[in-house]
Amino acid sequence: MNRRALVRLMATLLIVTPLLTACGAARGITPHPTPEKWNLQRFQRLMNRLATQNPSPTARPAILAIRVGALFYDNTQGDHYCTAGVLDSPRNNLLVTAAHCIYSQSGGYSKNIVFVPGYEDGEMPYGVWATKSMLVDDRWIKSSDPDLDVGFVSLQSKDGKNIEQVLGANKLGINKGFDNVVRVTGYPTNSDEPITCMAKSAQQSRFQMRFACGGYPPGTSGSPWVVHVNPRKRTGEIVGVIGGYELGGDTDSVSYSSYFDDDVKSLYDRAVSQS
Repeated sequence: MNRRALVRLMATLLIVTPLLTACGAARGITPHPTPEKWNLQRFQRLMNRLATQNPSPTARPAILAIRVGALFYDNTQGDHYCTAGVLDSPRNNLLVTAAHCIYSQSGGYSKNIVFVPGYEDGEMPYGVWATKSMLVDDRWIKSSDPDLDVGFVSLQSKDGKNIEQVLGANKLGINKGFDNVVRVTGYPTNSDEPITCMAKSAQQSRFQMRFACGGYPPGTSGSPWVVHVNPRKRTGEIVGVIGGYELGGDTDSVSYSSYFDDDVKSLYDRAVSQS
């Protein structure tokens, strides 16, 4: 077994073993059926407990990151430079990322960006998706306001389908509070595989959140912060993206996000109408 396969096996065991233990799974015992809502509540309590027990976690290789992908300039011949997540929308074609990933004061909106979901070691299992349009808040354009470091990208269809029809999507979470157990998955520029970490978020300032987990270098800007994960559907709500204060953080151990409030919802609505 090579090193990558061993890492994946260990990561799988770290996730599956506590879940089986907490749910009372045992060989030869058939559990009584319980309502899905109760199962979800129990799963989320377990996630909360695991995140709280390890106050200084470190990111590990992500086992599955199909609704998260790497952003490349022009094509996949160069380096990936940011991360984006697939977001539920009426036209099934929307991504969310950091505003600084798609708009700069010096160059305006970026040109010829492509999105590669599930990218790993040069493999592109879901193909390369070209962008159709991009949108950031006018206040980001005017002054790079860190409280509005959020951007939306609509994608062109591919083989007659839109991205959400292929991968599914996470919901947009607005005004969900600062203290949540979040799963953050992203693509470091110094690695050809995604990383992930689960920890509790907290309030940094009036419109900023922070997330303490080591191992988030450049390239992870735009990584979605996912809460309320449904283990059966593998979906949740995106309540933030790495960005905001210090463009997401000037160290690998603490990351930041603009708080997703009514301003972000308004920007999302504009992005939907323009997509």
